[in-house]
Amino acid sequence: MTKNIDWGNLGFEYTAADYRVTATYKDGKWSELKLTDDPTVHISECAGVLQYAQTVFEGLKAYRTSEGKIYTFRPDLNAQRLIDSANRLVIPAVPEEMFMEALDMLVKANEEWIPPYGSGATLYIRPFIYGSGPVIGVAPAPEYEFRMMCMPVGPYFKGGAKPIVIKVSDLDRAAPHGTGNIKAGLNYAMSLHAGEIAHAEGFSENMYLDAATRTCVEETGGANFIFITKDGKVVTPKSKSDSILPSVTRRSLMIVAKDILGLETEQREVLFEEVPEFAECGLCGTAAVISPVGKINDHGKEIAFPSGMEEMGPTIKKLYDTLTGIQMGTIEAPEGWIHEIK
Repeated sequence: MTKNIDWGNLGFEYTAADYRVTATYKDGKWSELKLTDDPTVHISECAGVLQYAQTVFEGLKAYRTSEGKIYTFRPDLNAQRLIDSANRLVIPAVPEEMFMEALDMLVKANEEWIPPYGSGATLYIRPFIYGSGPVIGVAPAPEYEFRMMCMPVGPYFKGGAKPIVIKVSDLDRAAPHGTGNIKAGLNYAMSLHAGEIAHAEGFSENMYLDAATRTCVEETGGANFIFITKDGKVVTPKSKSDSILPSVTRRSLMIVAKDILGLETEQREVLFEEVPEFAECGLCGTAAVISPVGKINDHGKEIAFPSGMEEMGPTIKKLYDTLTGIQMGTIEAPEGWIHEIK
């Protein structure tokens, strides 16, 4: 059974499902997980999350296959990244076993919210941890809450993923050796102003260069870059100062490229000056899988990729189709990539 929803017209936006999973951290330990139908959070006005932005989060999806099975894609990597993020912000980590238990509990409880196969919609899952206890001195909060919520979302691009135009930002996304490699709310807050500038100027996103030298490509406000060379090699940027988020989608695409499609792959520093030499460019992340980039505006100078502005380039299209096929169960997945919720 599924909810009576116009699945084909869903946007990528918040719609409260029936249940969410919660747990609290107090006196040095996590409580048992529990389901609640209350979407409201009750915290102190002096909570660590409000005073010092002590919060980390994740994003993943659940899919309904043509056979009616319910799949999630590599959730163990989300669990580990949440642990890494929590450790960096002195937040008590949620163990992987607890994360997976919460995932199963949440999706089963909200099974009617999982869109039907072929609708183009999915169930988006957002786990997060935040400092809920009061703190006024600069210090970690004394108490925390872990929540995992979900919502049905439509495809990130209605009518297909048309190439976008982005700009090179004059602002920095993350400091060298800072928090750029974790999924913390503060990183995304940092990108909002630059994002508003880009949108006001008619661009879809920003390209951020490394903050130290501004010579190397890093990422956008919420996605990793993927480039295709003219001889078909798949290249993703590597950071000198470990300030790029380890995207689950990007890591998966690189394996798909090498092991399934037989393409040559390389993760390395990508100098901005070599970007015009690439044949294709895309932004990869959970929401859209791959957003093709047609043009990059560098302070009025335009970099146009040979793949054009009409559709995805051929190699990025193969990567997109293969990864989404794996996620939807139409293509056999590498071992351990699919966690079925029964």
